[in-house]
Amino acid sequence: MSLFNNWKEIAFEHKTQEEEIAFWKEFCGAEKSFYELILGNYQEVTEETIKGLAEKLEVSNEFVMGFLDGINDSLVNRLDLEEMTEDSTARLEIDFEKLFYNMHEAKADYLYTLSEWEPILSAEKRKEIEKAQKRSKIVVKEDRIGRNDPCTCGSGKKYKKCCGK
Repeated sequence: MSLFNNWKEIAFEHKTQEEEIAFWKEFCGAEKSFYELILGNYQEVTEETIKGLAEKLEVSNEFVMGFLDGINDSLVNRLDLEEMTEDSTARLEIDFEKLFYNMHEAKADYLYTLSEWEPILSAEKRKEIEKAQKRSKIVVKEDRIGRNDPCTCGSGKKYKKCCGK
């Protein structure tokens, strides 16, 4: 079984709710450490094996796959997680604006409030990204043409007698 499939099994197949809560509490703490490391070295493109990242962060290979699964959408070149083994090299060239946006999307306040963001994105830029993410959730209801409204084709007839037939 691939590392990525192991990750999905560990993350999403819990026997009890208590197990699930304990797992996510442990993972989120480790994920915070991962992002502190990545954001702390934001000027460098991290390129490391799965095994090397696991040793550096003192977590399992499966946890590293979980981190990569979370950050994959924010990478300049996405990783093929299904094909990765512990000896595969992960090149983490990150689009930080997209990462910050995705953290808001995931409601991961424990990640987007990290102090490591300050040298990467200005306070104004972070607010702008946050507003853009919130705006993307607003649904705008378009005006509908009523049956008795004038037809939009310009015929002068009521919509129901013209294009609405």
